[in-house]
Amino acid sequence: MKLSELKSALSQLEEIKFQLPNGKYVESHFHVTEIGEVTKKFIDCGGVTREESLVNLQLWSSIDVYHRLGAEKLQTIIKLSEERLNIGDHEIEVEYQQDTIAKYNLEFNKGDKVFKLASKKTDCLAKDDCGIPVEKIKTKLSSLVTSTAEACVPGGGCC
Repeated sequence: MKLSELKSALSQLEEIKFQLPNGKYVESHFHVTEIGEVTKKFIDCGGVTREESLVNLQLWSSIDVYHRLGAEKLQTIIKLSEERLNIGDHEIEVEYQQDTIAKYNLEFNKGDKVFKLASKKTDCLAKDDCGIPVEKIKTKLSSLVTSTAEACVPGGGCC
């Protein structure tokens, strides 16, 4: 989800809910402690120089159980960050404290009006250069044959 999509979703809401990948919800008394733009410059394992930017949104829960951040207040915080930091319309990464700082992609479910924190995964960006084979779909040979008459039999000329 990009920042513009977050702002659009917030304009339809009063209450904000974030759901973790395990189905549990971030406590309703969460704080947004940071909004920023993060730029990462790196070289992948194939030697290609890359750069990516994202909008970082940090959620934090404290002992202040009476705190409630509404959609309008979060829109104000986003607007302020865009004005002061000149944040671009990039994909959003959400940080949330678990056993360690967990990072998630952000999705919005229009049906139940809930922001979903989607798990992120690492990946090799240079599989060809590293010699990593592309995963092939495994298919049983028997599923390709529609009848026993078409099956490969000795002397049948199919091999």
